[in-house]
Amino acid sequence: MAGHLPRWNEFATRDELAAALACTVADVLRAAIARRGEALLAVSGGTTPGRFFAALSQQELDWSRVIVTLVDERFVPESSARSNASLAKANLLQNQAAAARFAPLYHKAGSVEEAASLADAALRALPWPLDAAILGMGADGHTASFFPDAQGLDALLDPASASIVMPVHADTAGEPRLTLALASLVGAGLLAVHIEGAEKRAVFEAAMAAERALPIRTVVERAPREVEIYWAP
Repeated sequence: MAGHLPRWNEFATRDELAAALACTVADVLRAAIARRGEALLAVSGGTTPGRFFAALSQQELDWSRVIVTLVDERFVPESSARSNASLAKANLLQNQAAAARFAPLYHKAGSVEEAASLADAALRALPWPLDAAILGMGADGHTASFFPDAQGLDALLDPASASIVMPVHADTAGEPRLTLALASLVGAGLLAVHIEGAEKRAVFEAAMAAERALPIRTVVERAPREVEIYWAP
């Protein structure tokens, strides 16, 4: 297998994981602010990051100098219960973190391709590279919106892509999506995968050992530095 092996950070409980990951991310953001005056963080949706969001939102740092964006998003408005933007605003951009600036991926448009183009243009004004990107992983081995059955998956996972945001069509995704391209993610100073439960660990380990590379393994292999895995039962 090419690339670096991932580094496991294991915790007895999900609360301990959330607290530790929040401290790590906060340290990265503080260092970025000290170094360049601002920090850029990308987070994922789903049910897993709730505890982490709550813990991170309480961290003491100059949140007014932090920009939060999303790893991926469904092509739905923020009013939808399936919106990752809505989830992030309700759970992360609270308490201390309410002062952070939010950069959405969703834009009202006639198609997900048009929305991706608008998001790509808007995000180019942000202070790249990402200081931290926190990924999740589905039971099918997808991460971000890199679904195994996504159309144009090779382009999404191209580490040399010039795109920041790309549209995604995959039957298993439920609806069209927008995602940060792999090239946008792997440049992050901290690239972490947050997973919980025995099933997700088994999926991850199987993906790393499989003959056919699933998207989560491709991300780990193509990252220029060690990917941090945060896991609790």
